[in-house]
Amino acid sequence: MKRKISILFLFFIISTITACSANQQQNTGEYNMNTTNTISEIKLLESGLSTVQFKEDYYFDKYIEQGGASSDKEVIQFLKDNILSNVDIEFQSNTFGCSTISSLGTNKLFGRNFDWNHCNALIMQSKPPTGYASISTVNMDFIQTSAGFLLDLLPDNIKTIAALYAPLDGMNEKGLCVAVNMISDNTTIEQNSNKPDITTTTAIRLLLDKAANVEEAIALLQQYDMHASMGMMVHFAISDVSGKSVAVEYINNEMVVTETPVLTNFYVSEGKKYGIGSAQSHERYDILTKVLFDNDNITTEQMKNALDSVSKDNFNEYEATEWSIIFNQTSGEVTYYHRENYQNGYTFDVKGGD
Repeated sequence: MKRKISILFLFFIISTITACSANQQQNTGEYNMNTTNTISEIKLLESGLSTVQFKEDYYFDKYIEQGGASSDKEVIQFLKDNILSNVDIEFQSNTFGCSTISSLGTNKLFGRNFDWNHCNALIMQSKPPTGYASISTVNMDFIQTSAGFLLDLLPDNIKTIAALYAPLDGMNEKGLCVAVNMISDNTTIEQNSNKPDITTTTAIRLLLDKAANVEEAIALLQQYDMHASMGMMVHFAISDVSGKSVAVEYINNEMVVTETPVLTNFYVSEGKKYGIGSAQSHERYDILTKVLFDNDNITTEQMKNALDSVSKDNFNEYEATEWSIIFNQTSGEVTYYHRENYQNGYTFDVKGGD
């Protein structure tokens, strides 16, 4: 998802390099949460791909209880007021393309490609005190300081907390999977019905933390007014361990749910909007639909090959498929393939460990 989150650390004003080195915490903000304040170490798996575990309270319940947020700026203000002091965040976004596929047979698998130019991906393993454990993915290039080259100097906890509020896809311990895909359309989502508010990425965090199946996910989303980040049009692919798989779209600010095992970057709900999106996304949709038609009980290897068949190296474009994921909704295993290298996978357990 080509959505840039530019973190403007106004307090990060360095008079000299020596002063920065001598007192890094004063120059990089504070981690204010009333927890044990265990440092979350971000571990590099390979260039452009890292992982981190975070098993403390990141105040998401408080975010929901105070009414959520109707914009990214309000999410930022919540983080500043409740979690990270002296932090100002500015959200920016651009277009992106993605594909998802949910198996229909006995093997309950959910596949996901994230298509963008080269970026730094973070695999987030989280376990909130009052929610489900989950694994999600964040594009860390969406997180920039006002002086972007200094991002690496920030403590891992600062980067991790920001990332927890910016997932693009994931699966929780109940086998619920969710991913956000963009639609190329000149409209957006701005619901205003006096319900609590939610934004694109915090909606994903809400579902991963609180929903055990598709029905619960839909019911949760219906309780909120959705606000798409930075004016983008998006839709959500949601799948559970029973095999139920839906697209959640917003047509004229009305939530519409459509059963579908495949989702790319065009509207799938019936009506005037149906089919609006990129031509290539229709091609990827047809390829993945044929895979399901030809295989009654798709295997993990077939799922990997399906994701490979719609990865960006097949379409001669500047973008790359930065990550492909196979979520095993039955076993809880999650396997990542980085930058279309389908010979080398990184496997994690949604309940912790790798």
